[in-house]
Amino acid sequence: MLKVPLASLLMVFPLAVPASPAEVQALDLTGHWVGYLSIAAFVLAYIFVVLEEVTELKKSKPMMLAAAVIWAAIAVVYNQHGEPRLAEDAVRTLVLDYGELLLFLIVSITYVNALEERQVFEAVRAWLVSKGLGYRSLFWITGILAFFISSISNNMTTAMLMTAVVMAVGKDNPRFVALSCVNTVVAVNAGGAFCPFGDITTLMVWQQHKITFWGFFVLFIPSVINFVLPAAIMHFAIPVARPAEIKDVTKMKRGAKRIIALFLLTIATAVVFSNVLHLPAAVGMMAGLTYIQFFGYFLHITHRGEPSVPTELMERREEEEEAHPGEERFDIFQKLAQLEWDTLLFFYGVVLCVGGLDFLGYLSRASQFLYGELGATPANILVGIASAFVDNIPVMFAILSMNPDISTGQWLLVTLTAGVGGSLLSVGSAAGVALMGQTRGAYTFLSHLKWMPVIALGYAGSIAAHFWLNADLF
Repeated sequence: MLKVPLASLLMVFPLAVPASPAEVQALDLTGHWVGYLSIAAFVLAYIFVVLEEVTELKKSKPMMLAAAVIWAAIAVVYNQHGEPRLAEDAVRTLVLDYGELLLFLIVSITYVNALEERQVFEAVRAWLVSKGLGYRSLFWITGILAFFISSISNNMTTAMLMTAVVMAVGKDNPRFVALSCVNTVVAVNAGGAFCPFGDITTLMVWQQHKITFWGFFVLFIPSVINFVLPAAIMHFAIPVARPAEIKDVTKMKRGAKRIIALFLLTIATAVVFSNVLHLPAAVGMMAGLTYIQFFGYFLHITHRGEPSVPTELMERREEEEEAHPGEERFDIFQKLAQLEWDTLLFFYGVVLCVGGLDFLGYLSRASQFLYGELGATPANILVGIASAFVDNIPVMFAILSMNPDISTGQWLLVTLTAGVGGSLLSVGSAAGVALMGQTRGAYTFLSHLKWMPVIALGYAGSIAAHFWLNADLF
């Protein structure tokens, strides 16, 4: 075997070390044709994202195309100026940032999909609908569960689970369904704001080392206020009646509780890798993925009647399903295939589009206006209001790209507002959009808009609580 010294390889294929934003921000192209083209591409792509339900065009497609157009145009200009490496290094930095978040989210979503397949969420739903609770009790229980589950799970999955309960018991009471859906949207968005695992925006802030893992939990009480204050007012509009009792029993599949324990162990591993070992949290999450992979292997080899060879498996598939209904073979790679790839690829497009606008110089100008002229507090409150109209992922990534020189308290404030601001309108978060489709007219944009003043009161209350409780962080 031919052996080549490592030093020689590095001379031929030098390692690409990502340059810092200060090093790559060489040209101000905000008044250049490239800048105008990039703005137009991003706006046009976002119009298609907003119209996704109408056009049935997946949101990742226009955003990824816009990212390619923006960076191709930037590369043309930098090649003309004889500095192609600057654009290349900038893209490498963005891809590295995205790669860390992608690996993190792959593991997190895989665990959620595994729990769903093991019928953990279905068992919770069946337990609730069989308790014979009153409408007001169900209103609070579904809201509280949504708040806490969304702190470690995808908010859209959590919202749809709680709404399935609401629809099952309240199908004859549209008012209860509409109010409970509003409450659920507020709860899942608030629950995702105080934990790094609760939302992509909080995850981005944590991975950029703006706030430590445990530092987010000072937002717990402000998040509770954001949820409880509107819920307490809506409580009086909920019917006092009790729905007819529904008998529904669903048992979790074998291994469900152990997968929950492995998910918690994976979270602990990610925290240790980040806080103790000072390695990317994504590396710890990938280590946690091996936990469920090995456990999946255990479930696989102990599956009753599992055929020994693939051909036999294909021949006996029907026979096995009839003999052991409800006990399907656990396959971890099937869970990986069920990831929300459209959302993950949309996130890729957002990262590169916003990163491109930052590279062109637009975000530095926006930062000067927001954090220089307006001030940090008004700017961060406006970010939350903007997230009611625009997805909070590009909004938060833009703030992180601006990298304003603000205190820890202000970073926590923008994390809170970007997370809970989407509750102001039904279209402000993925949870709200999903529930409008799931309820088939029982929960609509207008039914949510009716309660916007109450939700805004919770928004203001959470901000006030943050300033009062965490004053020492400003």
